[in-house]
Amino acid sequence: MLIRDDRTLRDIQEEFSEKFPYLKIEFYSSNGTPDARKKLDTGKTIGEVRTVHQEGQLSIHGNVKVRSLESSFLENFGLNVQVFRLSGNLWLQTTSTDEWTLHEQNRKGGASASHYKEKYES
Repeated sequence: MLIRDDRTLRDIQEEFSEKFPYLKIEFYSSNGTPDARKKLDTGKTIGEVRTVHQEGQLSIHGNVKVRSLESSFLENFGLNVQVFRLSGNLWLQTTSTDEWTLHEQNRKGGASASHYKEKYES
């Protein structure tokens, strides 16, 4: 995934969700507890929301742990992100399962979404 100032946050979200359809990332103005953070407008460019203007590739593979991905965004590109997993029809922060890989998170989200559809949309 190419991170550069002219890409929008939405571009990054969409590219991430293509690989992991039961996960999403949200961008925040600061790191810390959810109450202390402010979700950023996804129409903004990366250059508008960060102070570290380093361009580069961020490799995102299924075997990467959520905690590592979130740290890579912050340390390498100055972007505060949080990964969310689909659970039924809700998006849950993965904070308590940050040691899981993206593949594990996505698989759990897919199983939950399938169960929800069978139970409530049949």
